[in-house]
Amino acid sequence: MADPLNVVIDISHHNGNVNLNKAKDDGILGVIQKATQGVANTDPTYKTNRTKAKDAGLLWGAYHFATGSNGITQAEHFLDVVGDDPGTLLVLDFEPNTSGPSMSLEEARAFVTHVKEATGRFPGFYSGHFIKQLLGTGSDPILANCWFWLAQYGPTPVVPPNWKTWTLWQYTDGAIGPQPHNVSGVGRCDRDKFNGTEAQLRKLWGG
Repeated sequence: MADPLNVVIDISHHNGNVNLNKAKDDGILGVIQKATQGVANTDPTYKTNRTKAKDAGLLWGAYHFATGSNGITQAEHFLDVVGDDPGTLLVLDFEPNTSGPSMSLEEARAFVTHVKEATGRFPGFYSGHFIKQLLGTGSDPILANCWFWLAQYGPTPVVPPNWKTWTLWQYTDGAIGPQPHNVSGVGRCDRDKFNGTEAQLRKLWGG
């Protein structure tokens, strides 16, 4: 099998003013941006960076940072901000929330099910040690409908038993994890490998 494609980054307002034309020239094909958090918060750079990505001809995705509150309400807030754009890849970011309660498995099921009902597609599911702790060797048939985006800053991806494999692998946060860490126009950032070909990547995005 060919090596995974190292062509995706994920960003938020923490990355500041990014130049996505330079990122594209550096080999990036897709950008996934934080759109929302909890039931009301919106990333202030989401719309600006979406325009930059579209203008650069990049694939565009959006993720929701989960908190411990109603899963359907969070999904509705996320979809309101993202809008009705079938070309936007949707993801639930399921990790410990350091500023309040973390999302439960029940709330995560409600979130992904609502996104499926609203859009016809299950979102991606981003997680690392958090989902491994909660599920252990068990499985969750609802969350298993989502394609899996692994967060693990090391040389080898370890996928929880709930998924057969990883689709995206966030292998570095720009500081920890294997090289490369930098992207032109963005600097140090979260970088992600895709487990497939460019054609398969575009198919995942709905293209």
